Amino acid sequence: MNPASNSIDPEWAWAPYEPTGAEDWSLAHVAHFHRRAGFGANWQTLQESLPLSPVTLATQAVSQVESAEVESSSQALVTSILAAGGLNQLPAWWIHRLLQGSATLREKMTIFWHGHFATSGAKVRDPQLLLRQNRLLREHALGDFAAMVHEVSKDPAMLMYLDSDSNRKVHPNENFARELMELFTLGEGRYSEQDIRELARCFTGWEVRRNEYRFNPYQHDDGTKRLFDQRGQFGGEQGVDIVLDREDCPRFIAGKLVRYFVADEGLSGEELIEPLAVEFRESGLQIAPLVQRILSSNLFYSEHARARKFRSPIEFAVGFLRTLDGSTNLIGFSNSLKDLGQLLFFPPNVKGWNGGREWINSSTLLARANMMHDLLARSETRFGGGDLQEYCDSQGWADPEEVVDRLSTLLLALPLNSEASTELTQLLESGSGDPEKRLRRALALFVSLPVYQLA
Repeated sequence: MNPASNSIDPEWAWAPYEPTGAEDWSLAHVAHFHRRAGFGANWQTLQESLPLSPVTLATQAVSQVESAEVESSSQALVTSILAAGGLNQLPAWWIHRLLQGSATLREKMTIFWHGHFATSGAKVRDPQLLLRQNRLLREHALGDFAAMVHEVSKDPAMLMYLDSDSNRKVHPNENFARELMELFTLGEGRYSEQDIRELARCFTGWEVRRNEYRFNPYQHDDGTKRLFDQRGQFGGEQGVDIVLDREDCPRFIAGKLVRYFVADEGLSGEELIEPLAVEFRESGLQIAPLVQRILSSNLFYSEHARARKFRSPIEFAVGFLRTLDGSTNLIGFSNSLKDLGQLLFFPPNVKGWNGGREWINSSTLLARANMMHDLLARSETRFGGGDLQEYCDSQGWADPEEVVDRLSTLLLALPLNSEASTELTQLLESGSGDPEKRLRRALALFVSLPVYQLA
C-alpha cells in the first residue's frame, strides 16, 4: 500500500525534483517519466532524455505539438471512417494517433478528459459528433479548464448522452446539472439537491437541433434562481461560472490529476493537494502549469509514486508497442482492448473508467495474457518495421542477458527479480527452435509478469 498522504510534507512534495547524483537521475527515472507522461519511450528516446533535467522534460512534454505528418494521416483515416459510417472503427483511429503521435502528453490528457467528461458511442451513435467532442477535449487538454467546461456544456454529444438535448422550463432535466457538479467540477457531496434543481433551471432552453447546440428562449426559465449563495436570473453560462468559482473545483481537479499521474491510492488528502489547488485557482484554472508542476515534482519521482499505479489497458498495450517501435493491425488491436476493459469512445457509464485496482482481476489478467500472445503470434506485428530479431540486432542488443536487461529498463517500473531474469535468459539461450519465435515467446512471458502490470 502507498504511504498515507498525511505523512508527506506538501512543500517538499510539490517542489521541483533536483537530482544530485547519478543514482538520482538514471534511465529508470526517465523511463518512469515517459510511462506516466505518455505511453513509454523507446531506447533512443530514453538516451536523448537522460541529459535533460526533470523540469525541462516536463516543460517540453507540456508544450509538444503534434507533427503535420501525423495530423495529415489522422485526417485521412477520419475521412475514410466517416465515409463508411464506421462508428466501431473510431477506437482504431485513436490508437493510430497514440502509436504514431509525438504529442504524447496531450493524447494522455485527452484520454483523461475522455474519462472525466465520459460520452459513449453505445448511446451517441453519430461518429461525427463523437469526433467533434474528441477534438474539443484534445484542443483544451492542457489549456483553460473553464473554457473546456463551457464548451463541453454545449457539446451535442454530451447533451445527447445525458438526455439534456431538449431541456424545457416546465420540466427541467437535472441530469447534466448533477453530473456537472458531481463528476466534472466539484465532486460528490459538495452541493445540495436544491443546487441541482436550481442549476437545472439555468439550463432550460438548451437544445440540440440538427446536431448543433441551440438556445430556445421560449423554453428558458427566466425566473430568479438561488444557486449556492447567489441569487439572480441566471442562464446556463452564468450557472457554469458560479460552479467553477467554487473553491472545491480546483481542489477536485488537482486531486484527480494527482491520482492519474502519481499514484492510484493514498495521496488524496486535502492538505497535500491544497498547494496545487491554490496554484490552479490563481492561474485562472490553467491546466498546463498544474500538470507541469506535478510531473517535475519531488513526489512524482519518489517512492510514493514509483510502481504505485496499475497500467490501464491502453498503457498496457499501446505502451508495449510504442516502447519497442511496434506496429500491428489496428482494428484487431483496438477490438481486443474491449476484453481488457477499456475500449476508447465506449466508456462503461457517465463516470468513465474507475481505473486503479479495478483494472486488474482474474478475468482481465487472462485477457491481457491472451491479447499479448495473439499480438506476438501475428506476422503483421512488426518491430521497427521488421522482425523482432532484426529489431534487437539494430539496437545492438547482442546477447540474451542484454536483451532481458534492456527490456526490463524499457518496460518495467521495478527491477526484474533474479528468478524471472534467469528464466527469460535461459529461454532466449535455448539452442532449439526458431530464434524469432523464442524471442516472441520470451516477450509474451515478460509482459505477462505481475510486475509489468504496474506503471
